[in-house]
Amino acid sequence: MNLFPLRAGRSGKIAAHRPRLQKSLMPSPKRKYSAVERELIRTLTDACETAKSEILGFQWLTHAVDYAQFPQSLVVTWVFDSEASRARALASADKARMQALTLAAFDEVGISVSRIDDHVAFSVERPARGKRGQGR
Repeated sequence: MNLFPLRAGRSGKIAAHRPRLQKSLMPSPKRKYSAVERELIRTLTDACETAKSEILGFQWLTHAVDYAQFPQSLVVTWVFDSEASRARALASADKARMQALTLAAFDEVGISVSRIDDHVAFSVERPARGKRGQGR
């Protein structure tokens, strides 16, 4: 079954006519939020640098988001050097500090969330695996 109707061109040859695709008038979610993403990276980098100087065992942070479900899907993950460091931070005022730093980063960008707990996760850095063929 031919999806495109057959039409004769100016030369008389018959060829399938493919309708032109119109570009969407709506920008993609990624393009729409690119400025927000850049600002979020900047503010989270500041939060990360602050936390590295204040919170024992904290290493780095990352974020993940599905812009089709923004900001509900936005999650910032704070990564520690060990499970002991992570547990110690979560059992102390450091947890509230990381949540406050995250909320401040969101606020600076203009991202409003109802419960910061839903947008913050805590993890432990996994050791890098050895190169192939080294028997690790």
